[in-house]
Amino acid sequence: MPEPIRSLRDHLAITSDLRSAAAVLQWDQETQMPPGGVMGRATELATLTRLAHESFTSPRTGELLAAAERVAGTLDPESDDAALVRMTRRDYDRLTKLPPDFVAERAREASLSTEVWKAARKRNDFAAFQPSLQKMVDFARRTADYLGYTEHVYDALLDLYEPDMKASEVDAVFARLREVTVPFVQTIVTRGRTVDDTVLHEDYPEAQQGAFGLAVAQAFGYDLDRGRLDISAHPFASGFNAGDVRITTRYKRRDLSEAVFGIFHEAGHAMYEQGVAPELDRTPLARGASLGLHESQSRMWENIVGRSRPFWEHYLPLLRQHFPGQLRGVDVETFYRAVNRVEPSLIRTAADEVTYNLHIMLRFDLEKSLLEGRVKVADLPAAWAAKMKEYLGITPPNDADGVMQDIHWSSGSLGYFPTYSLGNVISVQLFEAARKAHPTIDEEIAHGRFATLLGWLRQNIHRHGRKFLPREILQRATGSALTLEPYLRYLQRKFGEIYGISTAGAPAAAE
Repeated sequence: MPEPIRSLRDHLAITSDLRSAAAVLQWDQETQMPPGGVMGRATELATLTRLAHESFTSPRTGELLAAAERVAGTLDPESDDAALVRMTRRDYDRLTKLPPDFVAERAREASLSTEVWKAARKRNDFAAFQPSLQKMVDFARRTADYLGYTEHVYDALLDLYEPDMKASEVDAVFARLREVTVPFVQTIVTRGRTVDDTVLHEDYPEAQQGAFGLAVAQAFGYDLDRGRLDISAHPFASGFNAGDVRITTRYKRRDLSEAVFGIFHEAGHAMYEQGVAPELDRTPLARGASLGLHESQSRMWENIVGRSRPFWEHYLPLLRQHFPGQLRGVDVETFYRAVNRVEPSLIRTAADEVTYNLHIMLRFDLEKSLLEGRVKVADLPAAWAAKMKEYLGITPPNDADGVMQDIHWSSGSLGYFPTYSLGNVISVQLFEAARKAHPTIDEEIAHGRFATLLGWLRQNIHRHGRKFLPREILQRATGSALTLEPYLRYLQRKFGEIYGISTAGAPAAAE
């Protein structure tokens, strides 16, 4: 390793350590911290966030980066060292635009806002949450103004989560999804056979739910020597380094799918982080390339694998061992259909595969309107209800299950939501590429074996971390740029078969 790059890497390791320490405190706030710790924790996170930002954006970083760039041209552009220099420059040019005082204040207010959201949602009290949400929207707008943009204010925020993507590209993705999905949902609702999911709403004790979900996550490849499962108000995965990647879920005794599929989902995120090459540890490359790619992993394990017929052919007997009374007499086909029931619903995290993207479109529309000033924070509950009626045909009975259902806005994460739909699309594109390389994957899933699929993902996605932009990783893995058609075909074939309907006459995915 050339000395200038070694010096840069050693310097960047300090930033990495500070960010990891802040992430541990954030995880603790969501899982273990007593309520009295809120103010202290907000101050601690502000301090660590400021120190990490100052370390990364310091003149010293600029000097070391310039020295490293002078030798990077002699390196293989595919090498870890060349990628480190390339991605550090990308991050440095952006983050130096954000003042340290602003970054610290934003971190502090995000920590406080999250706690306000938790309490307000429990009480269904949007008015109590509104001032905090207003602050976070203002922070998001100021962040975009600092970073700059050429087409739309949303682009600056989207780039933080999905590098090198524009809002106009998301608009195009959603236009095609809407064209196919909306009439398909209407066909399912009006002409599809009845699918009964009563079996999912028996009394399922939480301990057994967690035991089953975690056993499956381990079978997928989630390494518990480097991870753990906890409870939080909103499920998430948090990685501090490749040796410590934790997941959370939440339980409902009369909804088996909430926790179980939540564990599958978060395990997908965690396995991505656990699979990053160890050589990238303590560098800006040592995490997933984008949240769209991250969501492709979680949605693949949750849906393409975890809601498949082959999966339940193997795992329903094991689930029955945990719940013999609740699942007595329930066969694989009944259970498979139950976990794939399509019905417009209030809660995004519980939405089926067909309607899920409509929830994301709603949030994307509202975020753009907020940033453009066309919708005020005070008017969000009404705007949310109107969009729910437009996209899903239902109206939230309250704000807790409406505009306040997600944690993301409470922490200022505007620009994040489109990555969920991008992840859905990418998940099928990747799975089809893996299956083309290894045609036995479906058969292996039916026998509870996942090493081939995980191995393909490790080789083509996980190990790279952030060495390349997400577009480049997808192209390398599949031989194609992002394309919606495999995903749309997947939805139409799977749910057309489940509901006994033909998609003839509806806008079809291209073959």
